[in-house]
Amino acid sequence: MMPPEEESPDGDRDGGLVLLHGPKSGSARKGCDPFAQTQRSKLQHRRARINQQINKEMRMRAGAENLFRATSNHKVKETVALELSYVNSNLQLLKEELEELNSSMDVYQNDSESISVPMIPLGLKETKELDLLVPLKDFISEHYGEEGVLFEKEIKEFMELRQAMRTPSRNEAGLELLMEYYNQLYFLDSRFFPPTKTLGVFFHWYDSLTGVPSHQRALAFEKGSVLFNLGALHTQIGARQDRASLPGLNQAIDAFQKAAGAFNYLKENFSNAPSLDMSAASLTMLVRLMVAQVQECVFEKMTLLRAQNDFLARLQLAQEAARVEDVYSLVHQTMNQPHVKDYVPFSWTTMVQVKSEHFKALSHYFAAIALCDCPAPSDAELLEQEKAFLQFHVTMPEGPSLRVLLQDPEERRKLGKAHLKKAIMKHEEAMRIHGLCKILRKMDILQEVLSFAHKRSLSKYSEIDHEEDFFETGEAPDIHPKTHQKPEIKSPNFSQVKVTDLFHRLGPLSVFSAKNKWYPARRVHLMRGENGFGFTLRGDSPVLIAGVIPGGCAAEAGLKEGDYIISVNGKDCKWSKHAEVVQLLKSTGKEGVDIGVITLQGSECSKAVDRKAAVTSSGSGMPKSNKENSRKSLMNSKSASTLLVWSKKSKRSKKSTYSGVPFTAVGDNEAMY
Repeated sequence: MMPPEEESPDGDRDGGLVLLHGPKSGSARKGCDPFAQTQRSKLQHRRARINQQINKEMRMRAGAENLFRATSNHKVKETVALELSYVNSNLQLLKEELEELNSSMDVYQNDSESISVPMIPLGLKETKELDLLVPLKDFISEHYGEEGVLFEKEIKEFMELRQAMRTPSRNEAGLELLMEYYNQLYFLDSRFFPPTKTLGVFFHWYDSLTGVPSHQRALAFEKGSVLFNLGALHTQIGARQDRASLPGLNQAIDAFQKAAGAFNYLKENFSNAPSLDMSAASLTMLVRLMVAQVQECVFEKMTLLRAQNDFLARLQLAQEAARVEDVYSLVHQTMNQPHVKDYVPFSWTTMVQVKSEHFKALSHYFAAIALCDCPAPSDAELLEQEKAFLQFHVTMPEGPSLRVLLQDPEERRKLGKAHLKKAIMKHEEAMRIHGLCKILRKMDILQEVLSFAHKRSLSKYSEIDHEEDFFETGEAPDIHPKTHQKPEIKSPNFSQVKVTDLFHRLGPLSVFSAKNKWYPARRVHLMRGENGFGFTLRGDSPVLIAGVIPGGCAAEAGLKEGDYIISVNGKDCKWSKHAEVVQLLKSTGKEGVDIGVITLQGSECSKAVDRKAAVTSSGSGMPKSNKENSRKSLMNSKSASTLLVWSKKSKRSKKSTYSGVPFTAVGDNEAMY
């Protein structure tokens, strides 16, 4: 998401992202009722409880290890060693319990009576409550010179949004809630996280699969965790769709593609994450898993759309099944890599391997019924079938020429029988692997799918097997994988969610941000002279004093080039347009006018450069840094590893924020008063 440009309190659009800066009401989006007793909420509550227990045991282990290293007393060492073994045993049991929870795929599946192979969803990362009231109030008082207590409502509103984000509903509203919170983090970062100082708060998150806690001061860790949950929620939405219908399949495909996009976005923008679930290796595995599940849905979509009695359609189904087997084989290889193998639940690895074998069996089954159930081609159909069959196998089958094979029913039966034999072997292998996993054995629907496919292949084999067959059934060549709908990795589209800058009262971000510093606000009483006030104004929100006439009323009152007007006669003008400030100045009488101004620190040294730029190109934009988390020195963290942050391309601001234009060089967008 590109950071927004601010224009006015009424809002603006930046690249399609609707950003509201005015005094609108807060977010109307709410999370799920944390006390609702749904199956999914019970599962998440159990996950939260186990996470807390793991956290407690890990603190005990850390304390015991420190004592073991520090003491030289032999008896104490023995006692501590015994305590360590007890703690490690507890940790192992808790992690096994959490793994079983992460393997509870049936909770996230749909309630339809149709039989579908279960999909693998992810549970959400849990986080601790965060109290930002005191840190943000202190920062507002110290940095912005405002009364922190006046912003309690906005701070509480942000904290309520964060609390709601912890329990998003499993639908579009839940996704929008996560997106809204993520977009709000941009404003929080710009307002309260200076490059050289920490806010003094830690963001605590638990690993999605192991429950191991991590914490950092860097806001990037909070952003990354929210993005992870966005991807996880997409997996849950995809898993719950009724894939027996075309609309359900399309929604599942879209959800898994968006999940892949969220994890891929996270992988490309983070490195050295403090928790394993956000490591590059884990995210690569998750992206590949989501792509494989998309490919599986594409196969299911093909079975609904294609005519089952057509020779070419069955060849295409066989190739689609081979493609699904191919991508699941890649996922299985990724899950067996050193940094991932001990981390991923065994039930996931087994499920992926079962699916790989299952879809390989299906590819051979559809090849067999294409050969055995479809009639020999007519002369008109022969050329097209030859062309399709030429690219069907990885290696050409042994025996007669392709034309003879397609036209001779007996040759078709022999090759079909070879494919069925291989299909039955692969079905049996899938069932064997399935039986090795205790968690998968409890999954009745998976057992039903595997058993049905196996029996169907056996029945077909019995049907085409003749008693007088004395030839040895040959080895069927593998089928060339091919898909007619390549999965698309869809990156998160945050621009669809309207965002209100909760802290808009602090002023426009172009000036009033954490990275800028300014001298204390000054109140200047100004009288109108014969030649006006004696200064040049430029820009909007806030209006800039671009030039001051030497010896004029403004100069005598103490106004300087580069001052920003923040109030006129007590009226806040941080968000005021140029014309509005001018109207306020013109409406003053003989008693004069009180003007509140601020001066950015370090602005004097850049006046010469700004003056030259303004004279050569009046009103040209200054570069505006838009790096989301450009920390030159990363926030201190107690985590073992450091979460690096990402940056976005810089963007030119439409508004000039500072210039030292002298009063003698008045540009087109400036006016002298």
